[in-house]
Amino acid sequence: MAGHSIPHFQNDGGHRVIEIGVKEFMCTGASVPYDHPHIFIDMGDENEKVCSYCSTLYRYNPALKADETVPPGCTFLFDAA
Repeated sequence: MAGHSIPHFQNDGGHRVIEIGVKEFMCTGASVPYDHPHIFIDMGDENEKVCSYCSTLYRYNPALKADETVPPGCTFLFDAA
C-alpha cells in the first residue's frame, strides 16, 4: 500500500483547538477504534475550519511542519500492516 501524502490528524485528548501546519488534511476524530469516517478538510483561503463530525476546530499555523501539531501528539499514526 502506498504511503499517505495527505496529513491525518486525531483528537484523542478532546482539545477544543488543534493548530496544524497544512490547509488540506484528513480528520479522523480519534484513534481506532473510536475514529469517525476519515474526512478531507480544505481550509481554502481561511485559517480555521471545524470538523463536521467531531467539532474539532483546526487552526492553520504556518510555523508548523506538516506533521506537527499544537498541542503535540495529534498526528494520526498508521499501523504498518
